[in-house]
Amino acid sequence: METEKYQCEREADRIQRFFRRPFFLSLTIGIPFCIFKLLFGITAVRTGVTTHPLLVVFGWCVIAWAGMDFLMNVNRDITDLLHKPSQLEYCTIAQLGRFFHAPLVFLAIDTLFAFSIICFMLWSGWITTLSPMELYFWYAATTLNLISLSFVSLYNEIRHA
Repeated sequence: METEKYQCEREADRIQRFFRRPFFLSLTIGIPFCIFKLLFGITAVRTGVTTHPLLVVFGWCVIAWAGMDFLMNVNRDITDLLHKPSQLEYCTIAQLGRFFHAPLVFLAIDTLFAFSIICFMLWSGWITTLSPMELYFWYAATTLNLISLSFVSLYNEIRHA
C-alpha cells in the first residue's frame, strides 16, 4: 500500500514538474501572448494607415516587441529541450526585470499588458478587422492558453482533493 502511494506521489510530481518546465510555459503562455501582441500590432498598423501615422509607428513597435518575445520563447523552448539553462527570460519586459533583480515582477507586468491587449482587441471591436487566417491564430492562441490553464488548475485541484 505504501509503495503504491509513493508511486502515485512520484507520478504526480513528474506531471507537476512538466507543468513548470519552460517548454510547457512557453508553449501555452509565452507564445500565445506573442500572437496576441503580434495581431494587435498588425491591427494598429492597418488602422493607423487610414487614421493616424503615429498609430502605424506604435503598431510596428508592438510587432517588433512581439517578435523579440517570440524569439525569447523559442530560445527557452530549445534550451529546455536540451536540458540547458537559458540566459534569457520569456519576454523583453522580464529581461529588463533582471536588471532590477525582479524578473517575475516584470513578467507579471508583461502578463498584464498581454491581457490588456486582449481586452482592448475585444472591446474596441478591432478583433472584427482580423482576416480569417489571423482569426485562426487568435483562436489557437486563446484555446491553447485557456485550455492549458484549465487543465493545470484541474490537475492541481484533483491532486489536493
